[in-house]
Amino acid sequence: MDRYEDPATWMPERVRPKGQLVVRFALTVLYTPVQIVMWIVALAAFLAVGLVTEIITVFSTSYEQGFFKAMDRVLDPLAKWPAWCVSWPELRHEGDTAYYRARVEKAVGRWTTKASAPREPKKPRPPVECTIPLRDYRGVGGSYVAQVALAQGWELRPTDVHKEVRLWWTAASHVD
Repeated sequence: MDRYEDPATWMPERVRPKGQLVVRFALTVLYTPVQIVMWIVALAAFLAVGLVTEIITVFSTSYEQGFFKAMDRVLDPLAKWPAWCVSWPELRHEGDTAYYRARVEKAVGRWTTKASAPREPKKPRPPVECTIPLRDYRGVGGSYVAQVALAQGWELRPTDVHKEVRLWWTAASHVD
């Protein structure tokens, strides 16, 4: 958290009314099968186009790269829940500070384990940057994420705390 930022933006989000959460949960239950079907249809369409155009990929690497970029652009958003969705744990634990503390500690701990793993030869480097979504810390605020992350060796990146907290693994700055 930078000194020039308003500390109120890093505080916990307000507790949402139970009725609103129940409606959002019901809409989530109805929307999730539709989202899964859309993802499967999009994947099937890309596979069909990929099979038909396989001959082009033999002669053109740029076509293949463009095809994979298009797949990523279409399938990645379909694989994520929209911000308005409410999961069963969120419905049950809205306003429960201890639950959100444990959730933040688990998320940051998982990223710390990944980032601190030793580099294996001929394998990609461990991740050095991560984001903790609002869904994980809404009950405790971004300041708690920053506190836990700083204690585990992360540093804050420019962040929109109303969406996510972005972190950078400090040890990645050191040359191997």
